[in-house]
Amino acid sequence: MNAIQKISAAISFDITSIPTDLYIGGKWRPAKTGKRADVLDPSTGVIIASIADCSVDEAMEAVAAAHAAAAGWAATAPRKRSEILRRCFELMIERKDMLAKLISLENGKALNDAHGEVAYAAEFFRWFSEEAVRLNGDIYSAPSGANKIIVQHQPIGVAVLVTPWNFPAAMATRKIAPALAAGCTCVLKPATETPLTAFALAEIYAEAGVPDGVVNVITTSQAGPVVSAMLHDPRVRKLSFTGSTPVGRKLLHEAADTVISCSMELGGNAPFIVFDDADLDAAIEGAMVAKMRNGGEACTAANRFYVQKGIVDEFSKRLAERMSAMTVGVGYDKATQCGPVINKTALDRIAGLVDDATARGAKILTGGKPLDQEGYYFPPTVLKDVAADANITAAEIFGPIAAITTFETEEEAIRAANDTEFGLISYVYTRDLSRGLRVSERMESGMVGLNRGLVSDPAAPFGGTKQSGLGREGAHHGILEFCETKYIAVTW
Repeated sequence: MNAIQKISAAISFDITSIPTDLYIGGKWRPAKTGKRADVLDPSTGVIIASIADCSVDEAMEAVAAAHAAAAGWAATAPRKRSEILRRCFELMIERKDMLAKLISLENGKALNDAHGEVAYAAEFFRWFSEEAVRLNGDIYSAPSGANKIIVQHQPIGVAVLVTPWNFPAAMATRKIAPALAAGCTCVLKPATETPLTAFALAEIYAEAGVPDGVVNVITTSQAGPVVSAMLHDPRVRKLSFTGSTPVGRKLLHEAADTVISCSMELGGNAPFIVFDDADLDAAIEGAMVAKMRNGGEACTAANRFYVQKGIVDEFSKRLAERMSAMTVGVGYDKATQCGPVINKTALDRIAGLVDDATARGAKILTGGKPLDQEGYYFPPTVLKDVAADANITAAEIFGPIAAITTFETEEEAIRAANDTEFGLISYVYTRDLSRGLRVSERMESGMVGLNRGLVSDPAAPFGGTKQSGLGREGAHHGILEFCETKYIAVTW
């Protein structure tokens, strides 16, 4: 039995049954060049698949397929689009076990987290199936009384969707569902680290009744030139990107050449503030969710823990106890609570942040070093007394590291929390509702978890301020990102 057969046996389905070619115009096809890119299992380092590695030519064909399908899909009745999206939701739920194992296999996340992602990802189809029939406009009289004002929301057109590796299902459906609900067609470029989930979902879209060409999926190791070419094609009118801030900046420059509408969900550096009067049990539970969901590889992950002086010792001790008790292992093992990080580059980067913090005086309460074993494992780690100038306070950690700093006053905590170029999410724990709302309003972030460690919800507008992004995903706001607002002045 070879390595792939052993892994297939461990997850109870055949990995080789997942498509690995490009999905363009409703057809599976290899790259014209014949190039392939390897996909690794982060839990073992084993190559589990080889996927088509497309060039600019195939990307242009995907755009052409999306453009050819655009008029027909835009003209499809909202109820019909709604029913197709609802069927996508149902099929994802029916296949939740397979999808969760696939996500865990190519991403490394713990199976329990992967099940949570599938449920979350599927919910975008259910939510936007309901929004598809509620894309209402307005009609009212001009103040002068001279005419009527009609406002409509029309599909913006062909959308390029670029998604990261950390939530391979949810980051795709969070974009595809509102695009389709609005009447847009799209080209999805998932991360080459985790493409198999996107391919498995493409089969679901087709089975649910999504017409050929409405969703196209391409994979490439040459993301820069391929995405640039699509953004410079006049048929493309929308870019929705989730990824790092440096890449987001580059894409905004590219999109400016053709004035493409951009939605950007970029990096985060979330503060997690715990006041002396907080419910300590709730704060620890919230910290575990905010820090350890997806093993810390999330833009919403709590990065900087600011804990008030009166409880910092107790909070640090209890958090270290909880983190050290987590079972670290192969992602798709049911007993695992913390899987590997995505690859060796990520592992080395995390280790470097911890080493820098300890060199500047931080104390390791648990963890602190990569595990010496097959795969890419860094144990859950708690650092206390982290210096303000440590690299870890400015970086998006993307790993299972909790960095704790002490503060004394409310003003000090707010100032430290906002001292970053990022502004995606903040967390605040206090029993004082007045203080909680006051501090939440002063957080320079698009979202705040007040006495909650989890805020993501398809019914809520997800997005950040400052260099954490532009636009919102989810809620009614999410479908409007894929619409052009048209005003018609009419007299009758």
